[in-house]
Amino acid sequence: MPAAVNRHATAVVVGERGILILGPSGSGKSRLALALLGHARGHGLFARLVADDQVYLAAAGGRLLAAAPAPIAGLVEVRGAGPVPLMHQPRAVIDLAVSLVPAAEAPRVPEPGRMALAGVDVPHLALAERDTGAATAVFAALGLAPFCRASIV
Repeated sequence: MPAAVNRHATAVVVGERGILILGPSGSGKSRLALALLGHARGHGLFARLVADDQVYLAAAGGRLLAAAPAPIAGLVEVRGAGPVPLMHQPRAVIDLAVSLVPAAEAPRVPEPGRMALAGVDVPHLALAERDTGAATAVFAALGLAPFCRASIV
């Protein structure tokens, strides 16, 4: 992987799409990642954790790559249980960045946005932290089952 920068984030792959989840500690990054994985599997889609809590990000060929730091590869934090093992893949191309923000700052109907990460511009979505419906919003933005078309990417 090209020179990477370590970010406080979580990354998953759903179907063929990589999703990077950004937010402060306690905002629900791991919870959203687990919800996305469960939602994907419920719709028969491939789903894997890439990294939880810390993610290496790098640019390659105009795409944003995410990778798991070796010490935490295959671990996800479950509040009340600590880090637990989970099937994972070591890296993925990121197609969407999701920022978890305080509910008062999250737009009800977000405008399509973009965010620069490691020198790469990627589609961006701001969602309310600790929102149990956030996984549905991510699936709708990416046009994944049960939704038919992408609205943001």
